[in-house]
Amino acid sequence: MEIATRIVVDDKVRFGKPVIKGTRVPAELVLSKLAGGATYGEVMAEYDLTREDILAVLDYAAKHLSGEEVRAVG
Repeated sequence: MEIATRIVVDDKVRFGKPVIKGTRVPAELVLSKLAGGATYGEVMAEYDLTREDILAVLDYAAKHLSGEEVRAVG
């Protein structure tokens, strides 16, 4: 099932985690690599992705986080 542009979930692929459509590459992995300092080019080469795939992951993450509610404790 497509949950965002180019991002899908399937119980039979990566335990239902969001992956890039047509691959088994988890969105979380792409974000982790970028956060760790990898360039778009490095991620694209390592996982055979397109720039549009990476931008779709970033868009998905931004939209997911925009709905997150954070509460201060203390």
